[in-house]
Parts: sequence; structure tokens; C-alpha cells
Amino acid sequence: MPLSDPDRRRLIDALRRMQLVGDGETPALTELTGGVSSLIVRADTAAGPLCVKQALAVLKVAAHWEAPVGRNRAEVAWMRIAARVAPGSVPAILGEDAQDNAFAMEWLDPAGYPVWKAQLRDGVAEASTARAVGANLVAIHAATAGDAAVAQAFAHDAGFYAIRLEPYFVETARKHPQCAAALHRLVETTASTKHALVHGDISPKNILVGSAGPVFLDAECAWYGDPAFDLAFCLNHLLLKSVWRPDTTAAFMLCFDALCASYLAGVHWEPAAQLEARAAWLLAGMLLARIDGKSPAEYITSDADRDRVRRFAIPLLLQPARRLSEIRQRWSTP
Repeated sequence: MPLSDPDRRRLIDALRRMQLVGDGETPALTELTGGVSSLIVRADTAAGPLCVKQALAVLKVAAHWEAPVGRNRAEVAWMRIAARVAPGSVPAILGEDAQDNAFAMEWLDPAGYPVWKAQLRDGVAEASTARAVGANLVAIHAATAGDAAVAQAFAHDAGFYAIRLEPYFVETARKHPQCAAALHRLVETTASTKHALVHGDISPKNILVGSAGPVFLDAECAWYGDPAFDLAFCLNHLLLKSVWRPDTTAAFMLCFDALCASYLAGVHWEPAAQLEARAAWLLAGMLLARIDGKSPAEYITSDADRDRVRRFAIPLLLQPARRLSEIRQRWSTP
């Protein structure tokens, strides 16, 4: 769908306020696909292409889902910290526009930066990529663990609840009364755990695979809280991809193992086993949430596959595993 004229005018005005285009310049704008929470556009300016992102108040999903538009500021702030901790792990920020909740970042050519989700869809599952994702992620968590200034800057509890905890776990609890108490305890535990800066959407669709390592995108859920959320979020996608591409299950499980190992090796702000236990419980909730929450996995389309995930996740919600390897082993056993 082409950009509407009002959207086009707003984005060009934002680019002018960011001083990325001149008053007499009208760059070509092309909307990019894939996002449900933001308008994402390629702008071809006189200085070259760049990417512009503007937060949406109502997300593009089937269920009604609102989110605070100021989350763009959190995303930019997260990216600036990530750039310091793990150089090259995020695109460079080129400008911000608070008036229209937009920002601009460098354009990374898809030819050199394929989306990890697209690779996984095509059966390309490299353990080295997963290992690097885990290493960069834990580096960001470790660098911000116990940092009072970062905690204050990212005290986005209400936003994280609106964007993550409510649509994933509270919505799922409405549909599964037998799990409701466990899911509400999971929400309470996650909301009250404050250890490090969380990205909130570590998904293969938000990771580019560059020659120098993975590049993280879409940090608008950024929040100071439980880093186990990020670990579980990414591992959840690796499990679900094996439903999508069962022929690549063995490679996906090697990615699961590599990401777990590299991440847990870098945990120093608390006992790694303690974080792993929370991640295992979160993983069970996320599996069920991607079937029955507000953002179901679009590639799991058959009732049989949905029921398989439900049968797997519900017992682990009610009687949580403490090791991620236990979940991986159960998942891999027919």
C-alpha cells in the first residue's frame, strides 16, 4: 500500500526538522513492510538513502492494541547505549524528531544485511549467528546491570506492560483459565525484576546478519527490568521456527544451544542459574502467547500445529522447568 499524502507530508516535515533534507528537497519515500507497531520508510535524499521510523498509536494487528507513541525515544536511547557497548550492533542514529515521534537511522543495504528471519525461513540456520546474538545481547545486559542512571532513564513499566506483558500474557490468560494464575504470577515476577536494560523484541525479524556480526533493530519496547525476557524471547522464536520449517529442526536446535551457551557465559550480575530459571518460565509463557495472545505467530497456520504448541507449553507453565536445556530436549523429543 502506498504512503498516504498526510503521512508523506509528516515524514518529510520531520526530515526537515532533523535537517536531513533541505527546504526545497522532496525525497522519494518508500514504505517498508514487516512492521506492525511503526511506520517505517526508506527516504532517498540528495545525500543518499536513509531509514525513517515513526511510532503508531494503534498497532497493525487483528486485536485492538494501543501503545504509547513516545516509545521511539526509548528506542533511540537503547540504540545509543548498544552502540557504545557493542559497536556495530545497531544502525547509526542520524536524527530525532520529538514533535512527530520519529527518528532517522542509516540505511543498511539488504544485500549485505539479510534479515535473520528470512534466512531461517529459507533453512539457513547458522549457529555462529545465534552465538553472536547471545554474546552481544549479554554484553548490553552486563554493561547496564545495576546502573541506577540507566534504570531511571528506562523506567518504562507502564509502556512495557502495554506493549509486552498485557498483550502476551494477560491476553493469553483470558483464553486459558487453567493457566491464568500462573500467567499472572509470571507477569508479576517479570514486572518486579529489575536487573538490566532490556530490548524487549529480540526476534529474528529484528536482527540483520552483517559480515561483522548481528545488527539489532526495533528497540521500542526498551525497559529496565528482567534480562531473562530478552533471552527467552529469542529462544522462543527458534523453537517456533521448527514448526514452520520442520526439516531444519536440528539446525534450529543447534542455534538454540549456541545462543544459550554464549549468553549464559556472560551473566555476572546474578547467578546464571537463577536467570535461566526465569527464562525457562518465560519461554513457556511466550510459546503459548504466540498462539493465543494478541500477536500470534503468522507462520503457524494449522490447528494441529497450534495444538501441539499448546500441549507443550501449558504443562511447563504450570510446572516450570529450571533449565533451558530441559525445554530444548523435550521439544526435540517426538
